[in-house]
Amino acid sequence: MQHKCVSVVDGVPDQKSEVGVLRSHNPADLDDVVAEVSLAGPSVLVDAARAARRAQPEWAAIPAPVRGQVIARLGRLVEANKEALARLVTREIGKPYAEALGEVQEIIDTCDFFLGEGRRLYGQTVPSEMPDKQLFTFRVPVGVTAIITAANFPAAVPSWYLVPALLCGNTVVWKPAELSAAVGQALAELSWHAGVPAGVLNLVQADGKATFAGLEQALEQGLVDKVGFTGSTEVGRAISELCGRHLQSPCLELGGKNPLVVMADANLDLAVEGALFSGFGSAGQRCTSLGTVFVQREVHDEFLSRFTAAVENAIVGEPSQGVLYGPMIDVRYAERFEQYLELIQPHHTTHGSTGVGRITDANPRKGFLGEADRGVYVHPTIVDGITAQDALYRTETFGPLVGVGIFDTLDEAVELANGHGYGLSAAIYTTDASNAFRFRERCRAGMVSVNNSTSGAEAHLPFGGNGLSGNGSRQSGVWVLDQFTRWQSMNWDYAGKLQKAQMDMVELPKADLAFRLED
Repeated sequence: MQHKCVSVVDGVPDQKSEVGVLRSHNPADLDDVVAEVSLAGPSVLVDAARAARRAQPEWAAIPAPVRGQVIARLGRLVEANKEALARLVTREIGKPYAEALGEVQEIIDTCDFFLGEGRRLYGQTVPSEMPDKQLFTFRVPVGVTAIITAANFPAAVPSWYLVPALLCGNTVVWKPAELSAAVGQALAELSWHAGVPAGVLNLVQADGKATFAGLEQALEQGLVDKVGFTGSTEVGRAISELCGRHLQSPCLELGGKNPLVVMADANLDLAVEGALFSGFGSAGQRCTSLGTVFVQREVHDEFLSRFTAAVENAIVGEPSQGVLYGPMIDVRYAERFEQYLELIQPHHTTHGSTGVGRITDANPRKGFLGEADRGVYVHPTIVDGITAQDALYRTETFGPLVGVGIFDTLDEAVELANGHGYGLSAAIYTTDASNAFRFRERCRAGMVSVNNSTSGAEAHLPFGGNGLSGNGSRQSGVWVLDQFTRWQSMNWDYAGKLQKAQMDMVELPKADLAFRLED
């Protein structure tokens, strides 16, 4: 089946501003065209923001617990379509089917969590310093949100934005990645069928250039109140600059160069298992993918030997089968990954596969499953000998490449874990609790794992990073509510006269602060 993907503004498919047609291909079989995407121009995003602005007051007027019921219905509808949506994820971006099922489950978990938050958008009653006066705080929606998401998690990550934004009474303009347009169209359709009104959720199918231009115009016209973006640090910086001109703080979830520290006391088999999954799952195309393993000198050689064997024996290939990872998302991702391989230096050694770069019939991978020349596959690569001076130490490679380096002390490990400037996720493998707590305390990452991989978010924990990985905003759990609501305070004076704060104060009895007890 070939999908037709088009922008939908206020419930109406848009055709007027089409700037071209993009074909989304199955990266495991490039002859399979998954979708034809009608790419919209900047004016469509502006129109969508205007439609969202019109719809927002009525949506916000619906009580939050009732909006929560819409979110609950979306969760049940996604659950009923779980396998079909997961198959589409696998077909369109090449994610192994087991991981795709997990991604769809994350939508369901997010909906289940935020159903309850519709009854818990708590404010507070605060005591006043003056009599006959009460103080209150309330959460109010920000208004119109513009959400821009990436192709590597085309279903789960959008739900991190859409579900809380809608629950809090906001309306949404959503621009999914054009390379996962079919998944975006499917999730939008599920949302509308769950009862989200058409103008409350508007879908824009566009490329990056048109999206940025449309967002710039919408902000200039005062049509957008909050921007959410998941993608590269480079683009996130540009969006942050744009929003800053309009005194807005975007919700940014950006890249990572996520470290995994292996102490000499670690369970090495467990550390290898964690490194294998976080480094090579989803072909390393996660923001939380493992960047570099830093191993204490005493166990470096043993860890590298075991890790190399695990990667060499892993099955790579056809994503509908039980593989460690499938193809890259698109040809352009593979081409960019091959450029990162040029950062390998003479003092490095490579391990993990029977070749480096693209997997083809001419450059085969032992144990490969499928037809290599039909898809966009690359060899898993371990690069040993990484130091803080290497470009590979500080560059997010976004593919199946994991560096390995050596340290002697925990202080050195912490310095290496922080020194590249990213701060999304980090992990430490140790059996010593003091190592775990000291690493947690000094690590700058927004998320830290102990004896677990750098990847793996749960719907009720805050997700997000610092430094080059984001601006400190957080998604998931109750923490994301601060992205999609604003605090409003109210004071109610029933004294029948004007009481002035800090001026009309209740007089206290005089105190004798010079009083001392006798010895």
